Amino acid sequence: MATPNIASIATLKGVTIAGAATDSATNVINVADEHTYKVNTIIIANIDGTNSANITLEISVDDGSTYFAFAKTVAVPADSSLSILDSPLYLDETDLLRVTADVNGDLTYVISYEDIVD
Repeated sequence: MATPNIASIATLKGVTIAGAATDSATNVINVADEHTYKVNTIIIANIDGTNSANITLEISVDDGSTYFAFAKTVAVPADSSLSILDSPLYLDETDLLRVTADVNGDLTYVISYEDIVD
């Protein structure tokens, strides 16, 4: 396993994933060997018309042994969306990104990233 050289790209694919955030911490991105993901956008939407809900986003740079929060219990008002990233986030091979909501069924996520292979 070697970290891809993003100055010498063989393949670059745009990817968008979407899903429902639950109250169980869920890995939504697991970077494959020999890949780097440049995460450009993370949007969290609260589909509940009445109640605010909280979102937590974490990354692991050691294949899941330890997680570090970059958005911790951030409130998303009812019927609104929140953009989490101000600038891109690079994830290296075997890095993980996980999402946890404080309430099931209220929050959804849309994540857009570039899959880079050298």
